[in-house]
Amino acid sequence: MRRRALALALVAVLAACGGGAKHGDATASTTTTTARRTTSSTTSTTAASTTTTASTVAAPAQPATAACPAVPARNAPDPNRPSYVLDLHLDLAANGIDGRETVRFTPDLPTDRLVFRLWPNGPTLSTAGAKLDVSDVYLGGTAPVPTQRPNATTLVVPVAGGLRAGQTIEATVPFRLTLPGPNGDRISRRGDTVRLGSFEPLLAWEPGVGWALEPPTALHGETSTAPDADWSMSVVVPAGLTVYATGDQRDGRWIATAIREPAIAIGRFRAVEGTARAPQPVHVTVAVESSLGDNPASYLGTVTRALADFGTRFGAYPLDSYTLVLTPDLHGGIEYPGFVHQGPGSGGRSTPHEIGHQWFYGLVGNDQARDPWIDEGLASYAEARDLGNLGSFESRDIPATARGHAGEPMTFWDAGRASAYYRGVYVQGTQAVAALGPADRVDCALRHLVARQAYRVATTRDVIESLRVVFPDAAAVLGRFGIASRP
Repeated sequence: MRRRALALALVAVLAACGGGAKHGDATASTTTTTARRTTSSTTSTTAASTTTTASTVAAPAQPATAACPAVPARNAPDPNRPSYVLDLHLDLAANGIDGRETVRFTPDLPTDRLVFRLWPNGPTLSTAGAKLDVSDVYLGGTAPVPTQRPNATTLVVPVAGGLRAGQTIEATVPFRLTLPGPNGDRISRRGDTVRLGSFEPLLAWEPGVGWALEPPTALHGETSTAPDADWSMSVVVPAGLTVYATGDQRDGRWIATAIREPAIAIGRFRAVEGTARAPQPVHVTVAVESSLGDNPASYLGTVTRALADFGTRFGAYPLDSYTLVLTPDLHGGIEYPGFVHQGPGSGGRSTPHEIGHQWFYGLVGNDQARDPWIDEGLASYAEARDLGNLGSFESRDIPATARGHAGEPMTFWDAGRASAYYRGVYVQGTQAVAALGPADRVDCALRHLVARQAYRVATTRDVIESLRVVFPDAAAVLGRFGIASRP
């Protein structure tokens, strides 16, 4: 068994709820996860007893059928993608995380700077007490280089002499993350339980375009833009706590290949494991923070079913593992490739919605500040298909302030339209995609989209061009909902 919960100390068995999944070969028997505990005050994560990999999964070409033109083989990850080495030390007494990040970056366009986004300093998380401090940045040398701070979430590192397209640079960024109190966003602490997402300095490069500099908004989520990257992470936490993180364990580190961002959960959990067929075997872990009453086995059945469903509809799930962790104070879910944070009682719509994001955001990326409809509208369509309630999305009214504006950027919704954001983007985005034609043909068009735009940061123009393979009138149909290519 591949242990996903990196535990810290002598071997002990976490309590796991009983019960199994109900969906035939989409699932496998549930097993308990094991943990190691120690009497020392802190310990680093250690390797599993067997070596595991964190490989991406290819999707071969599919022949044409009566309902669907031939689907090409899925794009492979960029061989020149960035790589991050991230080392973290959690100090609960000091309410913070000391981190050190080394990133190798090879731009596909000339640039004279590096730009890191510091999302914990955005308006919502900073109000809750989060703060990401970067004191120095090193560009391959022993002396720090000057940096610029145009705003709280943007760190600019000028590169003397500039970088040519295809030229690699290495940057080391020590940082300190001050943890916020309990809240419903990507970074939260309640007691010994810590939720982490978009917590580290993150390169905001859009291949073919350049640096993504959109401002953060007060609305939940949708700001981050990042290319796929390879990640290697170590995590040091107080004794007795368990770590879940994106990727697989290898040589004492969490390893993830070709993902946009990692996520981490730390605390005490009950957990179960199983297998989904999506269509290849996918190792699934569901962990529930110990103070919550949710049964992890009930979520496991939903996860394995939805992974199998979307693997058929949209192409193979791109990783060999999927982790869902429930922590307090969160309503709904927050998606990361291969790892999702959800809150208590979120097993209905949130679970398939966040799994939909594994294809629409995890595979088909987007600038979430510029084009939030791409990930949220398409993930909502996937949710509706999985739950069989597409009709309820199609029949919902859209507020006048949002009608015909599904393709607007986050600044539009942040400017006094927050109450209309869900129906304007999630619901109206679903309506726009459903309006293309019969649902099975839409699924076909989305398979084409995933195959053609995987591992990229897609624009609205890219999405429309991919959908036109099946629906030549895609631009006109989506345009009725305010979704149009921008210059």
